[in-house]
Amino acid sequence: MNTRTLTPTPLAPSAHHRPARSMRQPLLLRRPELFTLLLIVLVGATVGAVNPSFFQIATLYDTLRSCTVIGIFALGVLIVLAAGGIDLSFTAIAALCMYSITKAVMFLWPAAPIALILVAGALSGGLLGALNGYLVDKLKAPSLIVTIGTQYLFRGFLLTFVGTIFFMDIPAGMDEFGRLALLRHATVQGTTVVLPATVLVLAGAALLTWFILNRTLMGRAVYAIGGSLPIAERLGYKLRVVHLFAFGYAGLLAGVAGVVHVSTNRLANPFDLVGSELDVIAAVILGGARITGGTGTVTGTLLGVLLVTLINNVLILAGVPSTWQKVIIGTFILIAGAMFAIKRSSQ
Repeated sequence: MNTRTLTPTPLAPSAHHRPARSMRQPLLLRRPELFTLLLIVLVGATVGAVNPSFFQIATLYDTLRSCTVIGIFALGVLIVLAAGGIDLSFTAIAALCMYSITKAVMFLWPAAPIALILVAGALSGGLLGALNGYLVDKLKAPSLIVTIGTQYLFRGFLLTFVGTIFFMDIPAGMDEFGRLALLRHATVQGTTVVLPATVLVLAGAALLTWFILNRTLMGRAVYAIGGSLPIAERLGYKLRVVHLFAFGYAGLLAGVAGVVHVSTNRLANPFDLVGSELDVIAAVILGGARITGGTGTVTGTLLGVLLVTLINNVLILAGVPSTWQKVIIGTFILIAGAMFAIKRSSQ
């Protein structure tokens, strides 16, 4: 009688006993916003070492003021990127909303309160953004292509049918809001610098975005669809609903950012904000969001906005020519991209 010796096959360790590979990754790979914070500290320390005047309240106030509009834009782009899309039309939405609303308010109700103007900007921007979401879902086309098309459509409509004249006489509510100071500081040179109240709009947008992403079913749907569309659909998430929400929310914040931009500059210029799209997207990516979707945090996005703002506005204090600003931002993005690639390969 022939006998065979059976060699027992070792059992694979269960998920409970198998150490998670992600936990063995360096902290900077697990928390990309810490990498952004490290870059901010590096830039600040470099500029401060060359020009000690960087370390003063006036620089902080100026930096926060410069962060406001780009930060509001970035929070909307974060939602779209987290859902696996990309939006290049948000500055065109902002320009169309801010100019049209300024012109309409000056004609119909010059004394309109700023709260009503902000709501008008949010509603009009939200409708234009929802149009993006509808087209992306209906045409089944890449969102990059769709939003490039709507960007030209919105800007063309503005310049052809609405107007091209600068408005320096803006509604009283917008003018007063732009001048309203949250904090004041007297410098040693005898001048007074202010922290404008417009930063409260950025703070409110950040809190709302955080709440949506972390405390609502829609936030879960955004991350789920951006992470893996087939799995998200099997779980019951509706791609059309997420597209309408994500692009509509980005448009809503773009409309608000347009009103804030006019209030801050006290000028309605239909040619404003052109070309700032890449800075906004760079800020979101540097904050830890992947272009492929499924990731991104409000904290990381705000840190990315601060980093890009410092590079664009403060490096001049260290004697760095403005032509090098894009080089530095591009280098940081490549480093961040390399870190994301290392993280994916080690998972």
